[in-house]
Amino acid sequence: MILEKISHPSQIREYGPEELKMLASETRKRILDVASKTGGHVAPSLGAVDFTISLLNVFDLTQDKVVWDVGHQAYAWKILTGRNDRFDTIRSLGGLSGFTNRDESEFDAFTTGHSSTSISAALGIACGRDHKQEAGHVIAVIGDGALTGGMSFEAMNHAGHLQKNKFIVILNDNAMSISSNVGGLQKYMARMMASKSYNSLKKQIWDLSHTLPSSIRRRFIYGAQKLEESMLNILVPNIIFEDLGFKYLGPIDGHDIGMVSSILRRARDNMIGPVLIHLVTQKGKGYSPAERNSSLFHGIGPFESKSGKPVCTGGESWSEVFGSTLVNLAKKNEKIIAITAAMSAGTGLSGFEKRYPKRFYDVGIAEQHAITFAAGLSTKGLKPFVAIYSTFMQRALDQLIHDVALPRLPVVFCIDRAGLVGEDGATHHGAFDVSLLNFVPNLTIIAPYSAEELASALKWASEYSLGPIAIRYPRGNAFCEGKDGGSFTPGIAKQVSTGEKIALISCGDTYQLVTSLREKMVTEGLNPIHLHFSTLKPLDEKALELMAKNSKMCFTFETNSTVGGFGSRVSQFFGRSKLKVVNFGYPEKFIAHGKICELNEQIGFTPEKLWERIKELL
Repeated sequence: MILEKISHPSQIREYGPEELKMLASETRKRILDVASKTGGHVAPSLGAVDFTISLLNVFDLTQDKVVWDVGHQAYAWKILTGRNDRFDTIRSLGGLSGFTNRDESEFDAFTTGHSSTSISAALGIACGRDHKQEAGHVIAVIGDGALTGGMSFEAMNHAGHLQKNKFIVILNDNAMSISSNVGGLQKYMARMMASKSYNSLKKQIWDLSHTLPSSIRRRFIYGAQKLEESMLNILVPNIIFEDLGFKYLGPIDGHDIGMVSSILRRARDNMIGPVLIHLVTQKGKGYSPAERNSSLFHGIGPFESKSGKPVCTGGESWSEVFGSTLVNLAKKNEKIIAITAAMSAGTGLSGFEKRYPKRFYDVGIAEQHAITFAAGLSTKGLKPFVAIYSTFMQRALDQLIHDVALPRLPVVFCIDRAGLVGEDGATHHGAFDVSLLNFVPNLTIIAPYSAEELASALKWASEYSLGPIAIRYPRGNAFCEGKDGGSFTPGIAKQVSTGEKIALISCGDTYQLVTSLREKMVTEGLNPIHLHFSTLKPLDEKALELMAKNSKMCFTFETNSTVGGFGSRVSQFFGRSKLKVVNFGYPEKFIAHGKICELNEQIGFTPEKLWERIKELL
């Protein structure tokens, strides 16, 4: 076993081609053995194994820096950079992160979790390197999907302008199979353009042009550029990268470790200015279930390693309730449009996409565009539903404020994965959406507590035309009451239990938490009021005033940061009142990764832990 012998990535530089192939096979097996138990981003990481080994075979991590976009392709990277002995702890409480993290390893150059950031971060590192007059290359690894995010092109445009040396972008193109385009002529062209002789000749021609009269020099340079561009246009489909100021090499078979290593060495040793190396890979490489269904294995829970069949958790998820409800609403309302930012399966919209393909838009990883695009649709009398994870909604706050809320356009934001999401950790927890949306005028915020209420809230939203609506709901199986949800009435709180002196105010999916907490308090001889809010904004002020008449102390509960969240609005409402208000929710810190139940236990957000804290306050 070669993998067992590797304790430091520098050792990989000593191995030959056959040993590297064996290492790739062993690394894939290690990923599958662990991920089948923990879940995770299986298909992307399997596809990146071979070129990860090439990177470690060519570059010296004591001075060279590699930035992974999102980090969901980096399982092999973790295994081969000194974390193999801990890899079975990935995504578990106190274990390795599912993404790259500077706090976890000296070899992780940048902490990631969101898309389209790698080129910007890598360019910043390269500029910092030059400011400090340090050595080493900086390499950004970005997937083809991440190029749909505008930030990546902003960074490439800047990099092309700066023309930094020792700056390489690796494009992992796994959206298509390896075709005849990656053939002998293509390989020869890539080798030639990365060769020392070609780049020396190119420099000599450039130097020669400076000796020519200015009137001739301009035409000479233009002719030479057109000649090279014509060669590229014949053999290379992605001339856009050359136009952005990058030297383009590829497409290259990203699973050919020897070929990729050779190109990386030539780019490292011979090329001047920023270089983009286009690798073509297959998601799920080496594991047939993931090769056949890369979408399922992009991010999956535990699965049976032999068959690839997911381990069933039972029950309908919140995302599935949203997706099926929207399909039903769209049958009767032809104005309904569904929009997602590259997460059709994750947000439950696969069924809508199949049923109504002309009314479905996947804009790619471009949340800002998605929201302003929806705003444009709504001006034409259509009803856009924008499904975005809470953690990714953060990226488009300006568009929501300026392009939707300000003109009061009736766009519906369906905010999935609100609250803790578990194993994906701090970069993916939906802990801030209420805080970010609370201050936005003209916006209604809804947090259903059950599957039935989500369905009825969506129906109401489909008919509402006076402004934007945000509907937030968590990850996991939806709570079902088993009865008709009826019609949804916004802005009205629900009196769950009467009582006196103490009030418990739940909102959204904290309904069951507070119900359990109240039961514990009742057994201790207390009789608290339980008031529930499914509309977080605007508040039902009449219900709060009525509650205050019978209470001396009030506790709020929410699956959001207590800073700027629902509870803060309640506290602000009572202001100088004698009623004491205490807010419970997520602490003012980034919460780590682990199972949701473990994280709630850790931060004290369980009925038992909350009761202990309340007893101290009483």
